[in-house]
Amino acid sequence: MYPKIKKILYATDLSDNSAYALRYAMSSAKEHDAEIVVLHVLEALPGSAQAMMGNMIDEEKIDQILRDKIAESKERIQKRLRIFFDKEFSNDPECIDMVHSILVIEGYPENEILKQASELDCDLIIMGSHGKGIISHTFLGSVAKRVLRRVRKPIYIIPLPEGETDITFHSM
Repeated sequence: MYPKIKKILYATDLSDNSAYALRYAMSSAKEHDAEIVVLHVLEALPGSAQAMMGNMIDEEKIDQILRDKIAESKERIQKRLRIFFDKEFSNDPECIDMVHSILVIEGYPENEILKQASELDCDLIIMGSHGKGIISHTFLGSVAKRVLRRVRKPIYIIPLPEGETDITFHSM
């Protein structure tokens, strides 16, 4: 018998086609009667860039910029979720209640995805993959690849289709 899936970590980069992976997260949550934690990681600046910024802007201002970016990202995710549910689950309004929380944090995406999945005791990770370049169909995206190498939980890596799909966030 498979372990029960009670909590799903849906990691999103907020790209245009990230709704495609969200569809898988919602379907899995409905199937397993699970809750979803939405995670977006604001990539941390390299140490040299942080030091350079620290020389030009005081630390309090840098912290305020980060707080503003986190708030803006959360608002953007909430708006996208409302639009997604209106479009995909208009006949099932309770589905939005499956989204337990939205986390926006600063760090290195692969580290934070693994850390949050562990700390939040998630049973499954769902994330999109979208390699770039001429041979994108051959390779996973770099974050997805690094997570996959280190993960100790079940994970769905959803290949995102090229171009527009019937469900994109490009207009939001």
